[in-house]
Amino acid sequence: MRLLIVDDEELIRNLIKDYCTMEGYTCDLASSGLEAVDLCEKNNLTYFGIAGTGIGAIRHGGFIPWDDDIDVAMPRDDFEHFVDIAKRQYSDKYMIMNGIENENYPLLTTRWMLRGTEFVEEPLKNIKCPLGIFLDIYPLDKIPDDEKLFRKQARKAFIYSKLLILRSIPYPVLGFGGIKAKIVHAICAIVNVCMRILHISKRKLYDKCLEISTMYNKLEKTERIDFLCDTTAYLNIHYISDIYPLKKIKFEDMQINFPNKIEKNLTEAYGDFMKLPPVEKRKNHYPYKLKF
Repeated sequence: MRLLIVDDEELIRNLIKDYCTMEGYTCDLASSGLEAVDLCEKNNLTYFGIAGTGIGAIRHGGFIPWDDDIDVAMPRDDFEHFVDIAKRQYSDKYMIMNGIENENYPLLTTRWMLRGTEFVEEPLKNIKCPLGIFLDIYPLDKIPDDEKLFRKQARKAFIYSKLLILRSIPYPVLGFGGIKAKIVHAICAIVNVCMRILHISKRKLYDKCLEISTMYNKLEKTERIDFLCDTTAYLNIHYISDIYPLKKIKFEDMQINFPNKIEKNLTEAYGDFMKLPPVEKRKNHYPYKLKF
């Protein structure tokens, strides 16, 4: 068992690559991914790798060397079946973490977490909920073909998902410093205090995000599905015609599903994803605490 607790961001930056490439850590993470894939395939659940996992599979044949998680997307119905099966059949080894299981979890992704481990990212170090080595699951919902309706839905999702984060983290990590950061942090703290005074609970905000995300799921047919509550609602839009039929791509020692046009998806989201980013931009989640 290895335990790392660091409260110095520069030191974290220097140590993270070594810790996240330790054999034990990568084996735990890959094993978690393999068991999640096995659960899906045994139960005929649709899943596919996205984002950094897609880049890693195509560019590196597995993990991006400086990345530290696995990103998987699932249509909402398959996602709900996955959570149900995971809780009934895998709860001795894995834990499901989202805002339903623990209202202190401030994100809209769901984590499939390995019990007996800890992986606490720097921005989440004061969050009072279990955080372990994880696979990130992105539930995908139907979005309207009408662009005006989608933009309205996207704005609401952005606002409420950021309020959910601010309800738990009054001083979020920013990508800039100086006086601008001080002003933004002051505004964030005021918003946090106002929500507390008005008794706006974390669960109420989570439920509102869920309501907004799923508001068009009863439509018989749409061209696109999306995970709306990300940095931007436009990052994870998937045209259904680009997804199917799914195709297998090697990821470490696994063969896992990816959208049929994964290269097109990644290019639209990240540009020339085959080109390595500059060293200073090779960032991951910077754990404050790591145990495996």
